[in-house]
Amino acid sequence: MELYAAIDLHSNNSVVVVIDEVDHEVYRKRLSNSLPAIVAALRTCPAPVQAVAVESTFNWYWLVDGLLAEGFDVRLVNTAAVKQYEGLKHSGDFDDARHLAHLLRLGILPTGYICPRPERALRDLARKRGQMVRTRSQQMLCVNNLLARNLGQHLAAQQIRKLDARQIDALPLLTHHKLAIKANLAVMACTDEQVHELERELLSHAKLRQAYQRLLTISGIGKVLALTIALESGDMDRFRDAGHFASYARMVDSRRESNGKTKGAGNVKCGNKHLSWAFIEAAHFAIRNDDVIKRFYEKKCAKSRLKVIALKAVAHKLARAAFHVMRDDTAFEVRRAFG
Repeated sequence: MELYAAIDLHSNNSVVVVIDEVDHEVYRKRLSNSLPAIVAALRTCPAPVQAVAVESTFNWYWLVDGLLAEGFDVRLVNTAAVKQYEGLKHSGDFDDARHLAHLLRLGILPTGYICPRPERALRDLARKRGQMVRTRSQQMLCVNNLLARNLGQHLAAQQIRKLDARQIDALPLLTHHKLAIKANLAVMACTDEQVHELERELLSHAKLRQAYQRLLTISGIGKVLALTIALESGDMDRFRDAGHFASYARMVDSRRESNGKTKGAGNVKCGNKHLSWAFIEAAHFAIRNDDVIKRFYEKKCAKSRLKVIALKAVAHKLARAAFHVMRDDTAFEVRRAFG
């Protein structure tokens, strides 16, 4: 007898369904989110479980790591790619788990990448750094919005960083406005300290694989961005070609067209938002520091008349270049990528 299990994972409970080779259920139960309870349930089945499908929800780490440690063959379900049958009159947690087990038995279950636990911890630390950077940028925007509303002024990022209490008090603003700016600057100072601390930790513990060292040759990509891209990309063998990698990095348009007309958009959230952010950041730096890329960007701006489209075009090129650099262990050639 061959058994296949699927777990519909929730925040406080898990629905476990186990089927045999002819889709007969041999086990179904809602259990608390307790690893020993779930492992015990799978062990009590009348035959060894061939594989276990686990939904890729926000809280899958503990369950997948625990099942792998217990020796189970675990498949992380790509929930965005799983399609239920159309026209179903009823569906629920047990139906969903049974459907996943059915797809697993047939060998057609869409699965995601399970990043090794040590790399995952570093990847999450890099994500936390990115969150801190965005928080810092938000504080700058708040200061500029306040100045624009009340004084009609706009300050560059470096000017905002250099503001002190004396300069703020000298501004022709009301007392409450000055207090708001000081609060933003205090948050920025705290965030700066945390960003630098996280960067030191990342650079001291994370080591780029030999092939991924070549990322540092790409215009606009420094040590931190290279680490972020490498950790978010994982094993490059899982991508068929540069186009699929660019799509995973959200660099590919999701429009649906018919007869030359736009009929809507696809799943714009499909892919890795952290990779998308990294390549957009790299594009900003590349445009600033590389003359070849800057000319490409200016041509795109003239053609589309929208800077955001031109910036995305640069990021797309950098994503495709990063794929070849990481997969083939080759140095970046800017004229080949942007010629």
